Amino acid sequence: MDFEKILVKCGDCHRYQYMLLVLYGCLMFIVSRHYFAQSVISFVPDHWCYHEQLENRSYAEIASIYSKFANPSCTRLESISSDGSNATASQDPCTRWIYHYDHGFRSMNADLNWVCDSAYKARVGQSLFFVGSMCGTLLFGLLGDRIGRIRAMVLANWCGFLGDSCTIFAKNLVTFSASRFASGLAAEANAYLMYILVLEYVSPSLRNVGLNLTMAIFYCLGMISASWQAVWLGSWRSFMAWSALPQLLVTMFYFLVQESAEWLVTRHDIDGAVLRLRRVAKFNRQEVSEADFELFRRHCKVKESTANSQISMQKQARLVDALKTPRLRRRMIFVLLVFTIITLCYNTMSRNVEGLGMSPFVMFTLFALTLPPSGIVQIQAQRHVGRKFTSVTSMTATGVLAAASGIMLSFGKEPSVAMTVALMLASRFGISVTSGATMQMSAELVPTCVRSSGLAVVHVLGAALSFVSPFILHLDSYFRGSSSIILCMLLFLSAWICLLLPETRNKKLPMTLSEGEEFGRGERMFDFLRRAKKNQDHECNAETNEKLMSE
Repeated sequence: MDFEKILVKCGDCHRYQYMLLVLYGCLMFIVSRHYFAQSVISFVPDHWCYHEQLENRSYAEIASIYSKFANPSCTRLESISSDGSNATASQDPCTRWIYHYDHGFRSMNADLNWVCDSAYKARVGQSLFFVGSMCGTLLFGLLGDRIGRIRAMVLANWCGFLGDSCTIFAKNLVTFSASRFASGLAAEANAYLMYILVLEYVSPSLRNVGLNLTMAIFYCLGMISASWQAVWLGSWRSFMAWSALPQLLVTMFYFLVQESAEWLVTRHDIDGAVLRLRRVAKFNRQEVSEADFELFRRHCKVKESTANSQISMQKQARLVDALKTPRLRRRMIFVLLVFTIITLCYNTMSRNVEGLGMSPFVMFTLFALTLPPSGIVQIQAQRHVGRKFTSVTSMTATGVLAAASGIMLSFGKEPSVAMTVALMLASRFGISVTSGATMQMSAELVPTCVRSSGLAVVHVLGAALSFVSPFILHLDSYFRGSSSIILCMLLFLSAWICLLLPETRNKKLPMTLSEGEEFGRGERMFDFLRRAKKNQDHECNAETNEKLMSE
């Protein structure tokens, strides 16, 4: 009796699995607030150089006076006529500003005067956040395969709490960058470690529906709450405190969630795996006989004694061992490339909420509202046509939408705000489907014995490439549609690479390196199209038979 069979007896779609999904949803709520906190605190309100003659004027009058200058936000005035019709610029740099706070929120950039010549400081801090994410993902990913998923996840969230707490007291570039680096250590690790735990404990059907829908709904709620709680609090420091504290609650997961029994099996801790499975069965109120557990023990011991040299390698299976297998190595490189590109595209699109003619808080909310429907679309698509079809089509469609946005912004004289926002929302919807499909497909293609460290490397490189995300957006200041055109080319490239990966729908996931090497053997590039058509025909026939039987 192998692991999947004993898990079915203990319950793979019962109370414990639903509790896991609830906890995963709570974590996604916390993660989304933590991840996008740096975007919220960095919103730059409309601003103009201070002049004593502007004190009693309205914001509309101030904007009208400065509209005559090429760089109104950073031009210092020498003198202003009484009616405001004439103003002369000064050669001195601007040292004080008038801010028109969006919904009354005092952002970090406004509080520290990180605008104009100092605007780069916020981008440096954001980039250091991604550097921290890169280091933390690798560190906690390796720890996840060494000390277990739960302990590594708790440690990651402690780092996130420490980093966000230190950010509150940052007053210069050095302290801000150091605190954002510490906060970034938890940016990816705290989410994907729990993702792996849920993935390894739930049934394939619940894995598709539960994981994706839970992530979409709670991630959406976290983003919306982050933006409007910031407005409610009115200060970026208070907002950071509210974002930091919930991460301590993840410590309770250590007492509620069982360590991955499947991971323990790959580490040949059979007694530990049986203990966790007993707890799961008890929680699910399932009766599992001692004979079943004994059959499971024998199965594990037989696999150990089959080939001592091979088992010795698998007992200490490391990521470097996976790279020695030709087919598995090739597949993991493709997974790495696709995930890295999609992560960069997702981070770039998610942060592109300013300069669109609408409040960034409203845009943030609209972007968040695309997540639940995108999760539902992803679930239905993956259920009916498979992971590969969903990934390839969503990447291609999102690339087309990004190209349309780039063309309109680049060559349109005065792009419509409504049309711009509509294209941005459609692109955001597409990248959400793409990101979810890519994450699930990547996790399923990596063998269990190196899944944590393998996904750690994938997330590390995704975070490393995301380092350039703020600078890609900065290119829009030189050529308005440059970021959209770059994203279009990247999405088309990832779609082509994804065609080279095997389908994982309704297949037993590889646990060992040898199973990973054989997974998908004989499958060709476009076989997934025939399978998708067969699945649709089968579902249509099933519906027809049901109607005939009812008649």
